[in-house]
Amino acid sequence: MKLTVIGCSGSFPSAESACSSYLVEADGFRILLDMGNGALGALQRHTGLYDLDAVFLTHLHPDHCIDMCGYFVARYYRHDGGRAGAVPVYGPEGTEERLLTAYGDVPDDACMGEVFDFRTLVPGPVEVGPFTVRAARVDHPVESFAFRVEHGGASLVYSGDTGPCAALEELAAGTDLLLCEASFTHGKEDIPGLHLNGVQAGECAARAGAGRLVLTHIPPWTDPLTNLRDARSVYDGPAELARAGAVYEL
Repeated sequence: MKLTVIGCSGSFPSAESACSSYLVEADGFRILLDMGNGALGALQRHTGLYDLDAVFLTHLHPDHCIDMCGYFVARYYRHDGGRAGAVPVYGPEGTEERLLTAYGDVPDDACMGEVFDFRTLVPGPVEVGPFTVRAARVDHPVESFAFRVEHGGASLVYSGDTGPCAALEELAAGTDLLLCEASFTHGKEDIPGLHLNGVQAGECAARAGAGRLVLTHIPPWTDPLTNLRDARSVYDGPAELARAGAVYEL
């Protein structure tokens, strides 16, 4: 299983990275976890526009889903052989309506359904190609999911956006790699049910027994080295910062 960081900036793109988007590949099958601001452009460095086999959206905030509007254009108005087929898109309830509203002047209300096969997420596993993808609700102001992706005995867990919650720790139990948001700075922001800081991300990885911690979704105004230091203060395993273009083999 191969994980490529397409974008990892939190809230809005940084000078170095698009917002949240992660490509997972195995056995010639490709799934994308989130498609935030700027991700569609960066994605094309790593795979073709029409080579994705499924998309999973953690939640419907723009920094995790808004480039699906551009992806709709690429698939609906495809210029090299007609409209692209409907790729499965797993998202929270209301995903289709949210994207239609964001796009605005669509040809008709059914047009996105011609290129996106919308499927409503619920907690639990789904089989997608060679992967098992398990979703769990986490703690965020809108309905939000974390994902555990498993293949060939290996696993990775992506937190999406969340405050501290038992559901994420349970989902991440024994995972090989925990891709965990760390948006806040310990001792600076303290807003319940919104985001994690570096200490909380490290504590989650430690309690879950994760083999590796990769901190992501750090906004441009937050010092990533502070969050990495804080995570390492409570987590003894290998920990690093996500960066656009980074590749992990599991």
